[in-house]
Amino acid sequence: MTVHQLAVLLAASGAAFVLALLSAVAGFGGGVLLLPVFTALFGLRVAVPMLTVTQLSSNGSRVWLNRRDLRWPLIGWFALGAVPSAVAGGLLLAHAPLGPLKRLLGVFLIGVVVWRRRTPHPRTPGDRAFTAVGAASGLGSALLGSVGPLTVPFFLAYGLTRAAYIGTEAAAALTMHLSKIAAYGAGDLLTSRVLLYGAALTPATLAGAWAGKRIVGRIGDRVFVILVEIGLVAAGVLFLIGM
Repeated sequence: MTVHQLAVLLAASGAAFVLALLSAVAGFGGGVLLLPVFTALFGLRVAVPMLTVTQLSSNGSRVWLNRRDLRWPLIGWFALGAVPSAVAGGLLLAHAPLGPLKRLLGVFLIGVVVWRRRTPHPRTPGDRAFTAVGAASGLGSALLGSVGPLTVPFFLAYGLTRAAYIGTEAAAALTMHLSKIAAYGAGDLLTSRVLLYGAALTPATLAGAWAGKRIVGRIGDRVFVILVEIGLVAAGVLFLIGM
C-alpha cells in the first residue's frame, strides 16, 4: 500500500467512525454526512457502493446492540417495499441523473422538520404504511448511498424512541443495504477496491457504534428528537448544495 493510499484509508476511517457514532446516537445521518467525504476521496460512482458496504457493519452493530428492543413486524413491512426498490435503484445507479434527485430530497427533508414543528402530534402510521416508506427509501438509498433521514418522521410518529427506534431503523436499513449490495454486484459496481476499503473501514464503524451506544443511554427523549431534527436540516442543506 502506498503512502497516498494509506492516507486516504486513514481519512476514510476517521470519517467512518464519526458515521457510526452519529448513527448510533441519532439512529441515522452518518451515511448522509459521510457521502460527500467518500465522494471527494473516491468519486461518486465508487463512493455510493463503498458507503453501502461500510453501512453493513454500522447498521449490523446497531441492530446487535439494541436487539432486545427491535420491532420485528415493522421491520418486515419495511423490507417488503425496500428490497425490490433497492434492487431496482442499484441497477439504475450507473445511468441515473443524481443531481436533481439529491436537491429534491433536500427540499423534502427540510420540509419534514417544518411539518413536524407545525404538527407536533401527527397521526400514528400503521404497520403496513411502512411498506411504502421502505419502497421510497430503498430506491433513494440505492441511488444516493444513504437517505436514512427519509424514514425518520415515520419511525418517530410511530412512537419509537431511543433503543427501539435506533435498533428497528437499523434492522430495516440492513435489509435495504443487503439488497443494494446484490444489485451493485450485478451491475459491476462492486469492485475489489470497493470491497477492500469497505472491509478496512469495518473496525472504525464498530468502534463508533459502541461509543454512540454509550452516549445515547444518557440523553432524554426530548433531546433525542431535537438531535434528530438538527440532523434532518443538516442533511437537507447538504443535498441542496449538491454535496
